[in-house]
Amino acid sequence: MSTEPSLDLPPAQQARSRLTQQRILEAGTALLEEGGTEALTVAAVAARAGVSVGSVYRRFGDKDRLMAALQRDMIDQFRDDIIRRFPPLRTDPAALVASAVAGLTETYQAHQRLMRVFLAAGATDSAVARVGSEAAIDAARVFRQFLEPMVQMIDAPEPEVRVDVVYRLIYGTCQNRVLYGELFESDQSLTWRQLTDELVNVACLYLLGMPAQ
Repeated sequence: MSTEPSLDLPPAQQARSRLTQQRILEAGTALLEEGGTEALTVAAVAARAGVSVGSVYRRFGDKDRLMAALQRDMIDQFRDDIIRRFPPLRTDPAALVASAVAGLTETYQAHQRLMRVFLAAGATDSAVARVGSEAAIDAARVFRQFLEPMVQMIDAPEPEVRVDVVYRLIYGTCQNRVLYGELFESDQSLTWRQLTDELVNVACLYLLGMPAQ
């Protein structure tokens, strides 16, 4: 189902339709962050957005389609955020690795409340899990592309595999923290900043054979 306004609408109506659509997405996001999937109903979204129930149905259909639209919206924002956090390419390989690692961990931290909802939903909903997997694989491509200038500096038979392993390490660590909290697997407390710094050191040692500067 398309959520785009009809192309033959007058400009003023198109603008209002886009604004209504955005209000519905924002309302749905807020409800998911506050109460999880159980809080997300078409009626609750309509009330929160200040629109009619019919307006939500016309744009997004039932709850499942609305949930899918909210997941896609979060993924789009997550991807844009990763790219924004990756600064212009640097020549220093350690600095490049540090930027890539921090770009991922900081983005996970920024989106952790909503991501927790979709991670939990993906455990029982194959459609949510499939879209989440597609997004994770796309993030891996962005990560690898950012680190491509320093791959030739990795002293290993398959340097691309090492970059992929670093991504998997960061991905798994961040997702575990988002889903279960910082003390689930260890009683050693680490802030997001401390965790990022340690992951940067691990990545630099594994990829470059030296700690971060």
